[in-house]
Amino acid sequence: MRSLIKKLLPHGLALIFQEKRKAQHALAEAEHVAQRQREITARYFKAHPVRKLHLGCGYRPIDGWLNADLTPRRDRVVQMDVTKPFPFDSDSFDVAFTEHMVEHISFQDGQKMFRETFRVLKPGGRLRVATPNLAKLVALYDGQKNDLQNRYIKFSVERYLPDIGIYRDSFVINNFFRNFGHQFIYDPPTLEEALRRAGFVDITPREVGESDDQHLRGIEQHGQDITDEFNRLETFVLEAAKPTRAV
Repeated sequence: MRSLIKKLLPHGLALIFQEKRKAQHALAEAEHVAQRQREITARYFKAHPVRKLHLGCGYRPIDGWLNADLTPRRDRVVQMDVTKPFPFDSDSFDVAFTEHMVEHISFQDGQKMFRETFRVLKPGGRLRVATPNLAKLVALYDGQKNDLQNRYIKFSVERYLPDIGIYRDSFVINNFFRNFGHQFIYDPPTLEEALRRAGFVDITPREVGESDDQHLRGIEQHGQDITDEFNRLETFVLEAAKPTRAV
């Protein structure tokens, strides 16, 4: 019947009919995704008195956290674009965490993510950000490299540039900026400024895996991909707090 209608309709009207069907399908899909998000979130909130939001979980969701990602790979992961308003009420979470994700979006979009994270955290809630360190990357260009830096260069070339096979810092640095979908690489002062602009206070550097907050301790997983020592070389961590309301 649909094919017959298309034959009878003028070409322009047929295109309009087709676009309308596409729009209806997209709308239905968006509502399905939104409903799924609401169900996952409701179940999580009901089961967890301490609410923890993991932004950009990739293929490594963390047990006990509400895991979110742009392209979920697990059933219990919320589909979410961190550059858009988060599908959560304000003051909903006790802590939030993101690891090796913010460098995959622009600085401007990172500000949107930090502002939304600030909004959904409870007063006094904390955010932990782990991301590659521009300063450590630039330091690879220093002529006086230590053993760890030399081994990192060798590892990076063999894993990501085996067809080149030239063990030079210039190839590793270029690859880091051009590969992996990276958009903006932070150094600690720049990330601290971005967090302050979003409203965060008490911005504190941490070592990988270490925190005064039990909920933010030992949660980095990037070391599983590149080894713990290389992760500590390329990664820095900042924690920041949402101010408590005045009594």
